[in-house]
Amino acid sequence: QALLVESGGDSVQAGGSLRLSCVVSGYTSRPYCLGWFRQAPGKQREWVSSTNGGVPRYSDSVNGRFTISRDAAEKEMYLQMNDLKPEDTGTYYCAADTRNFLGRLCRAQSDFGDWGQGTQVTVSS
Repeated sequence: QALLVESGGDSVQAGGSLRLSCVVSGYTSRPYCLGWFRQAPGKQREWVSSTNGGVPRYSDSVNGRFTISRDAAEKEMYLQMNDLKPEDTGTYYCAADTRNFLGRLCRAQSDFGDWGQGTQVTVSS
């Protein structure tokens, strides 16, 4: 059974930085999709960033400010968040999946079968 556990969320002022981490365990095969989503109060969960086959992609709202990565041992993934804005506030979730289907972009929620419990990020102006 796969297990994903996020940490690193905090309350920061606009312009600050945070690094979220996600400890990944329990996989017998290497995950193909690795990603981050967020959900603000009263809004739907939205895609933030992901890798498919190691290629990183970012939503327009975070492109140039956020960076997704994974450590050399492939036991932990990260989301480095710089120049944070109030609209970045929300609960952040890491997600993963081993499936590699034709045309899969690792952006839709349905592309990910395993999810963490979430970590809260609050950015004040």
